[in-house]
Amino acid sequence: MRKNIVAGNWKMNKNLQEGIALAKELNEALTADKPNCDVVICTPFIHLASVTPIVDSAIIGVGAENCADKVSGAYTGEVSAEMVASTGAQYVILGHSERRSYYGETVEILEEKVKLALANNLTPIFCIGEVLEERKAEKQNEVVAAQLASVFTLSAEDFGKIILAYEPVWAIGTGLTATPEQAQDIHAYIRSLIAEKYGQEVADNCSILYGGSCKPSNAKELFAKPDVDGGLIGGAALKVADFKGIIDAFK
Repeated sequence: MRKNIVAGNWKMNKNLQEGIALAKELNEALTADKPNCDVVICTPFIHLASVTPIVDSAIIGVGAENCADKVSGAYTGEVSAEMVASTGAQYVILGHSERRSYYGETVEILEEKVKLALANNLTPIFCIGEVLEERKAEKQNEVVAAQLASVFTLSAEDFGKIILAYEPVWAIGTGLTATPEQAQDIHAYIRSLIAEKYGQEVADNCSILYGGSCKPSNAKELFAKPDVDGGLIGGAALKVADFKGIIDAFK
């Protein structure tokens, strides 16, 4: 059975001391009131080694927001999948729309990153999704199908180890949100592509998260859709009350 998951993406926010304080506060809140889903926080690289030991791994998983597409070597400023794993982190966000648009990450680069993450026993949270122009032109299905090429070279066994996150890029930080119906439609389409490639059982077991301006006020309605298995949360993950409000949508 696939898992319900709420994952927080801190992006480039919170210095180390603030990040530690946020992780501790979240850990206390979820220890006192156990979540009814898997919870993950993905932090900046410099936080990982400090945050991982202070949260209860039975309640909160920790992940990075990215990793390199190389094993090691003269790549100044890069952080490898092995380095991420060495901190005790278990997850890594790959293919986020910001990485694709600002840093030119391609299908081929992301294919390498996914393989290296899996080789280091990290669970990739692999992001796909369309921008506003593509949504207006009704090309969203075409776009997500092309982006899935990075993970559709995996064996069925390895594909079964990844989490997908659908991000309507036009709904991130804009205040716009895909309606629960729009989210369900494209999540169902993504699942149909997985079924076509790997069979229905693999498709049924794949968690697909929604990642576009999800808030405590709309989480319950979004998560109630049969093909929406949780959320990849940006801004609302930076405040414990908001993040917990989204987590509690599964209660």
